[in-house]
Amino acid sequence: MSRLLSADFTKLRKHKFFWFCMIGMFLFGIFMATMDYISSLQSGDYEAQLSNVLFIYALTVAILIPAFVSLFVGTEYSDGTMRNKMIIGHTRLCIYLSNLIVCSVAGLGFCISYMIGAFAVAVPFYTIDPGILTGVATLVLCSFVMCVAFTALCTLTAMLCQNKALTAVINILAACFLLVISIYIMSRLSQPEMYSGYSLNTETGEIEMSEGIPNPDYLRGTEREIYQFFNDFLPTGQAANITGQLSLSGSPGLLASYSACIIIVSTGAGIFVFKKKDIK
Repeated sequence: MSRLLSADFTKLRKHKFFWFCMIGMFLFGIFMATMDYISSLQSGDYEAQLSNVLFIYALTVAILIPAFVSLFVGTEYSDGTMRNKMIIGHTRLCIYLSNLIVCSVAGLGFCISYMIGAFAVAVPFYTIDPGILTGVATLVLCSFVMCVAFTALCTLTAMLCQNKALTAVINILAACFLLVISIYIMSRLSQPEMYSGYSLNTETGEIEMSEGIPNPDYLRGTEREIYQFFNDFLPTGQAANITGQLSLSGSPGLLASYSACIIIVSTGAGIFVFKKKDIK
């Protein structure tokens, strides 16, 4: 296993798309922090804070990881590396776990690269409130576990599909599909329970506030609990909430548990099928 990991990490260091993503995320972090600071200078009622832009990477990696995993693992099939690893004695379990570990490290590297870029601008220009550091650290850890869960799902597809192009299409489309679902769920959960009511005073001709009107689209009871569960369970839902720093119904530990469940189930299923797969 150690030799397999060493070889895969060597391959990672030479992977051009990996370094393209790393540099891109670093520059993206600098850009977002700089634009946020410029906005604070132009607007008197807006204060630049690191937390405003720090977690944007959580949603960005939801697109980068599917593309990277598809290329990194797919190349092993197209180049015959996967079959060669088996011929020299590596077990399918070790091959699967090695790819998962290396791809997970790459995904976390994208996140950290963005944060370094954001911190490079924030340290000299931003006012960092020490009181929010604990909350920031908690969200960062949640995003890391979410990132690994997302990588596990993409690795499942990449290890079971031997066509690199098809793998990329499936992973990217699945990521976009999950993002759309998560955004829809968030929009439903953010519906107000009551609409502000207004009425026209015929004597004065002025519009006055009246009793609130119930919102028929507001989710209640079991239906709301189901929507909230999927909002917290789906990696894309966690990513969208972490990026926008929206209130999450579950505790950070619960959200991490959901991600851990996804990692365990997807990895277990992937290994089970991969062991029986005919490698061409």
